[in-house]
Amino acid sequence: MNRIGIDLGGTKIEARLYAPGGEERARQRLPTPPSLEGTINTIARLVEDMEAAHGASHVGLAHPGSISPATGLMRNANSVWLNDRPLRDDLSARLGRPVRSANDANCFTLSEARDGAGRDGDVVFGVILGTGVGGGLVVGGRLIEGCQGIAGEWGHNPLPWPQADELDPPACWCGKRGCLETWLSGPGLAASHARRHGGALSGEAIFAAAAAGDEAAQDSVARHTDQLARGLASVTNILDPDIIVLGGGVSNADGLPERVMAALPAYLFSDVCRTRIVRHQHGDASGVRGAAWLWPADEIEDQDKA
Repeated sequence: MNRIGIDLGGTKIEARLYAPGGEERARQRLPTPPSLEGTINTIARLVEDMEAAHGASHVGLAHPGSISPATGLMRNANSVWLNDRPLRDDLSARLGRPVRSANDANCFTLSEARDGAGRDGDVVFGVILGTGVGGGLVVGGRLIEGCQGIAGEWGHNPLPWPQADELDPPACWCGKRGCLETWLSGPGLAASHARRHGGALSGEAIFAAAAAGDEAAQDSVARHTDQLARGLASVTNILDPDIIVLGGGVSNADGLPERVMAALPAYLFSDVCRTRIVRHQHGDASGVRGAAWLWPADEIEDQDKA
């Protein structure tokens, strides 16, 4: 049976249909409506259109935030109309079948671990560096979500080994202060640069200015690299991953994986550093691809035979 992966973003919903062997057969995207009901209807329309042309499918959904294992309700989604609502259950009822879902960073990691930049690793940690900071964990090809459903949420841990000028950290939207997201995200880098050097450059503009020789931007990029290395060292000291895959808009900065790879060993509790830090292979497609792979091939084959 086919798989359909759905990537639910803040502005668009993308669907891709994959054949049993993994070949992509169709793709479509529509704007994201600002309501739960509109979102469910849009996803259902995408699924129904694809199935009309290609036959029945298993459906996987990548979404912001996470679904509470205690209540089944969405939480921590930046698309706030989804929070405290039963997104997955309502979508399953609308389609008349089970739907699998996971946080978009988890789906990114699953995609990259399966046949992307992390394919050679047994323990793969995926990192999203964009407007926020998220992560996911895949071990032995299996997505690890944890008993609270928050595995990989390293962006809401504090910055490790803070320096003197980092001891009065910025507030985070989650209600705490100094979360890694407030330093390492694109907006976090921009805010840090403005506090230190003034101006109102975006994260992308800071990287571009640094590459062009601007000393203030180079200082901010160097600090960002060191902060990212410290954050990933804490993850590595706990998980000891084979590969860390960087994704999100910030990850596209020239030389970022190499710079962080060079800075990481100084913070590890180890005499060697074999963990590799690499940039994503599938980019923006990893969310929708990972959503489809929430239904593994061997499981689909068993269900089809039954």
